Amino acid sequence: MRNGIRAFLSILLLAATVQTQDKKLKVYISADMEGVGGVSTWQVQAAPGAPEYEKFRRLMTLEVNSAISGAFEAGANEVLVSDSHWNAQNIDIEILDHRARLVRAFPRPLAMMQGIDDTFDAVVFIGYHAGEGTPSAILSHTMSSARIFELKLNDTAVPEAGLNAAIAGEFGVPVVFLSGDQAIGQQARELLGPISTVAVKQATGFYSATMMAPEICQRLIQEGVKRAVEGRKAMKPYRLTHPVKLEVTFKNIVEAELVSYLPGVERPRGSTIVFKAGDMIEASKFLEAVLGMNTFPRNASDSEPKR
Repeated sequence: MRNGIRAFLSILLLAATVQTQDKKLKVYISADMEGVGGVSTWQVQAAPGAPEYEKFRRLMTLEVNSAISGAFEAGANEVLVSDSHWNAQNIDIEILDHRARLVRAFPRPLAMMQGIDDTFDAVVFIGYHAGEGTPSAILSHTMSSARIFELKLNDTAVPEAGLNAAIAGEFGVPVVFLSGDQAIGQQARELLGPISTVAVKQATGFYSATMMAPEICQRLIQEGVKRAVEGRKAMKPYRLTHPVKLEVTFKNIVEAELVSYLPGVERPRGSTIVFKAGDMIEASKFLEAVLGMNTFPRNASDSEPKR
């Protein structure tokens, strides 16, 4: 009888061990460029065709690689990277860590979070920047530097990190790490809680910042991501109540007027529109459609989209 009980318990233990081994640890990385170490301006570093763009797309890729390494060191089995700057075709796929997969190019329904779902365990933001109008913050803007003055979710103004954290939260996935300047680090902690952040530069203005050597930035990111992914269970997803109130204030009053023609859109003020979305997936699709109209090339001779 005892031998039978022991055998039964051994089978249960083996089954539990196999189930634990089969569980994958998946990490999602969303990468922007304005918050990459060394980046100060679009005119020189952060726009395709700029004098130092090729150098800084390589440095962007190396910061992403550092995050990938940190995730795998923390036990990740799978990493998905979303190239989310400008036209979303910046990361050099030839030097990207071969263990990761890459989402490229716009448009896409979940924008900077395309590919996220409820099978992921943690989200990492690399190269992020502060929201529009933030003082002492490198290239601060929200989604479109030319078009959006302010973006609110359920009456709370959010930077891109907040928008993207809310999309991840819709799937129950927490943001655990962010790199950029000190301003976005502070905004992210105030909005999302005690996430791990690395300031790869200290901004003194919209363009000016004190920089560190790329190797130091990359080491800090790798170490920070490893710790953050290991401690992921202490972080909670950024979940919004439904319906989601999406409020956008445009820089051009005519753009708000045009968007207000759409069914379900209200216009409480001249430059501001409000859309009640069922969830963050619907909110993201609406925002992507609004921002994407007349932006993307229709044939090979048209110019690339700019964000």
